[in-house]
Amino acid sequence: MSAVRLASTVYNKVWGSTQTEPWYHNPDGRQIGEIWFAADVPLLVKFLFTSEKLSVQVHPNDEYARGHHNSRGKTEMWHVLRAEPQAKVALGLREPMTETEFREACETGDIADLVNWVPAHAGDTFFVPAGTVHAIGEGLVLCEVQQLSDLTYRLFDYWRPNRELHLDHGMKVSHRVPHEGSVGRHRLDESRELLAECPYFRTERLCVNGTVVRPECPLPTIYIALEGQGTIAGSPFHAGEAWEVPHNSAPFEISSASAVFLTTSEPSI
Repeated sequence: MSAVRLASTVYNKVWGSTQTEPWYHNPDGRQIGEIWFAADVPLLVKFLFTSEKLSVQVHPNDEYARGHHNSRGKTEMWHVLRAEPQAKVALGLREPMTETEFREACETGDIADLVNWVPAHAGDTFFVPAGTVHAIGEGLVLCEVQQLSDLTYRLFDYWRPNRELHLDHGMKVSHRVPHEGSVGRHRLDESRELLAECPYFRTERLCVNGTVVRPECPLPTIYIALEGQGTIAGSPFHAGEAWEVPHNSAPFEISSASAVFLTTSEPSI
């Protein structure tokens, strides 16, 4: 078998949404925020569904995470699947700030207006290195690829009860400067585009219209079905699933009248 469907874990969130179709069937109207897919590589893939703003937050880099939590850091990327007309994400600050100014803004809640909110549209990709102050707004469905880590330092959470803040850690790891925001696509061939590449992952967008033959994978690769249905390596797939293709797997076919995948793996050395 050259492709294995990954098990998923569903998390309800205070900021989650009941509008999870077609990626997740939700007949009970659960307020779902995240669906996680864990693989055999040190990456975590998620679908995120938002009906409210997430906290303003930041993630540590590897060095800080190892020293304080015996963990990996967390660099991530977001690919927008669906966006309401006024949907936005926040990346970095609108203007550089001193640590004193930054901490005071987090304590008062002013930070929510001092981060750089930018429009988010279906098809956009945002790269979020560790240390980037960020937030995700309401009315979005995202596919996220990240290092395998759950370290998040909340800086401001809109006064929601029972939600711990982590200002001491956050002050030490935050880059208190603007961030460039969305990233452009780089077309690789008629069906593939490079969306993001960093020391932790390389992520491409793959369109399937008919049958494509995928070559031998030198590294374990995750295929995330964003749109459509069909077969992958002879097994049926649907949007909202993630599949892992093992190291040195033989070439295989993906067939669909119309489908879109994200493919992600650790970058080759």
